[in-house]
Amino acid sequence: MATKAIFFFVSALCLSSLAGKAMADADDFDSFKIQGSVYCDTCRVQFVTRLSKFLEGAKVKLECRSRTNGTVALTKEAVTDKTGSYTMEVTGDHEEEVCELVLLQSPDSACSDVSQDAYLRNAAKVSLTANDGIVSHETRIVNPLGFMVKTPSAECPAAFKELGIVPDVTF
Repeated sequence: MATKAIFFFVSALCLSSLAGKAMADADDFDSFKIQGSVYCDTCRVQFVTRLSKFLEGAKVKLECRSRTNGTVALTKEAVTDKTGSYTMEVTGDHEEEVCELVLLQSPDSACSDVSQDAYLRNAAKVSLTANDGIVSHETRIVNPLGFMVKTPSAECPAAFKELGIVPDVTF
């Protein structure tokens, strides 16, 4: 009987210390790694297709703005590697800000268009707070961002047919 009581006590102690550690980690966490990629949208549809090419040397910018007055609280830039991927480290909790990554500069002049339509704004929002319910506090993976070619590739209709879609693009 005493053995069961000791086992129960030790188990409860371990469980409470783990819960305390988890709460401390969530409260104290203020470092994030952001990972993303940049591609050339050869079909001008603003999503990755089999014809898309990932861009080395593309520049992106992280910008966090106040939710109340829109003032910029944080900016940071990154450049893509040979696989078209980028990584950036950010410190601080940005719960009260809207943070998003936007395209800055393409390494390919033939693939450098960015949509100017507000509803097509090519930006990737990212949550930079430990108070958002995301289990992995360390890494935030954002949606790919794409520069567009001026004229869609002649191969695009076949690629769309394979996908079973008919985009709103003139070829």
